[in-house]
Amino acid sequence: MHREMRVVRLGEGVDRTGTLSPEALERTRVALVDYAVTCAELGVERTRMVATSATRDASNRSVFVDLVTGVLGVEPEVVSGAEEAALSFRGATAALDPADGPFLVMDIGGGSTEFVLGTSEVDASLSVDVGCVRLTERHLRDDPPTAEQVAAARADVDEALTRVLSVVPTDRARIAVGLAGSVTTVAALAQGLSSYQPEAIHLSRISASQVRRVTEELLAMTRAQRAALPVMHPGRVDVIGGGALVLQSCVDRLGLGEVLVSESDILDGIASSMSQES
Repeated sequence: MHREMRVVRLGEGVDRTGTLSPEALERTRVALVDYAVTCAELGVERTRMVATSATRDASNRSVFVDLVTGVLGVEPEVVSGAEEAALSFRGATAALDPADGPFLVMDIGGGSTEFVLGTSEVDASLSVDVGCVRLTERHLRDDPPTAEQVAAARADVDEALTRVLSVVPTDRARIAVGLAGSVTTVAALAQGLSSYQPEAIHLSRISASQVRRVTEELLAMTRAQRAALPVMHPGRVDVIGGGALVLQSCVDRLGLGEVLVSESDILDGIASSMSQES
C-alpha cells in the first residue's frame, strides 16, 4: 500500500473570507498533479477524492470542484460533518477490538474537529468549527501568542465542547482515540522522538499531563523554535499550537486521563469504504 500526505492548507483564510484563496488552490493543484502521476504509475483503477471542512464553508467551492475534476478526472465529494466523522471513525477504529469500546474518536483537523462515539458503528457524532488552522487565524496571531489570545482560543474551544456534550455522551466512552497531525505531533513530542516515527506513534498513549506540558511548551515557542523541532512537519509549524490547544481542551473538559493515538484516520476510512463497495 502506498500512503502519502501533503499539507496544502486549503482552508487558509476561509474562516475570515469565506472563500478558497488563489494561493491555497494553487498549492492544492500542485499536490493533485503529483498524486495523479503517482496514481498512473501505480495503475490505480478507481479514485475517490473527499473534501472536508474548508470546502464545505467556501462560497467558491465550484472553482475547487472544477480544479479537482480537471486534474484527477473525478469530481470531489464535499462531505458533510457527519459523513466526515463517520469516515474518521471507521479509519481510526478498524484495528481496535470492539470489546474495548465504546470509543470516543476525536479528529482534530484544520477547519473542524469531529467527535464520534461508537463501537462497531457510530452511535453519536458532531463536527464543530474549531480546528488548528481556524483557531490560529481567529486568535493566535502573535509569535508567540499572548496570554489574552490563548485565553480567547480556549474560550472558543470550550464553547464548541459545550455543544459536543449536548449531543455526544462522551462519558460512555472507555477509550478516547485522537487522530490527525496535531495529535500525532503532540505524541511525538511527548515521547521525545528524534524524528517523526509513525510506527512509534501509532497506538501509543499520551497522558493528560503530557498533553498539557507539550501544549504549554508549543504555545510559548516562537515560529523558529517550533520549526526546529525534529518531529515537526513544515506544514504544521504555524498551526500546531492551535491544534495542541484543541487537544488539551478536550482532555481537560472531558476529564480524559489519557488519549490513544492513531495514525489511521479518515484516509483509511475512505479506502476501506471503497474496498467494501467493490
